[in-house]
Amino acid sequence: MTGSLISVEKISKIYGLGEIEVHALSDITIDIYKGEFIAIMGASGSGKSTFMNIIGCLDRPTKGKFFLDGMDVNKLDKNQLAEFRNKKIGFIFQSFNILPRTSALENVELPLLYNKNISNKDRRERAYRALKSVGLAERQYSLPNQLSGGQQQRVAIARALVNEPIVIMADEPTGNLDSRTSYEIMEIFQNLNTKGITIVMVTHEADIAQFALSTILFKDGQIIANDPVKDRKFATIELEKIKQQISASAKA
Repeated sequence: MTGSLISVEKISKIYGLGEIEVHALSDITIDIYKGEFIAIMGASGSGKSTFMNIIGCLDRPTKGKFFLDGMDVNKLDKNQLAEFRNKKIGFIFQSFNILPRTSALENVELPLLYNKNISNKDRRERAYRALKSVGLAERQYSLPNQLSGGQQQRVAIARALVNEPIVIMADEPTGNLDSRTSYEIMEIFQNLNTKGITIVMVTHEADIAQFALSTILFKDGQIIANDPVKDRKFATIELEKIKQQISASAKA
């Protein structure tokens, strides 16, 4: 270990399909450090989602070593892994994955329900603060069908933050959103990252990857590139450009 937040050494993931073995990942070795904002890219079947599932403690490697925050994850049993995952990782998904008949505030509270050391009052206050941090404090009692797609994703981000995780794992977080709303979500991510929160994001969109600090490219179960982002985009600037375009169109 070298002080990295996530450290994987020669991990592989092999699926058996009858007599055929499918190597989804092959001998991956990489370190991810605190404060990084990484975009993971690659074609369908390249291994990027499998890698995300493993470092997100949703799946286990067939072989190899995996440390998260100094913990040898392979040594945890199923229940220990679930508890560790809930404490250390915040997840954000393309489809938002929020409960449809539950208010924004109650959706954000969900990860805290597993923590018996938090009172109902503290749970509600922490959920409210998380919603406030993504600009949705005034919509705390709204149901998902009363929120736009971008607002629902903000609820999902607040839910990911409420346990104060050491890393945010985002799987295609802008996949269901238009460009303007996508940039608003990237603005939140960049602001969180400037506060020291580590973000690992899977995306197939090259323009979204440009908001990250570095990009990891997968192909055929292997990492073929790991480079800093050139000509990095900043969401506040991109959103201002969109506002100017809208204003110019309205005057025309």
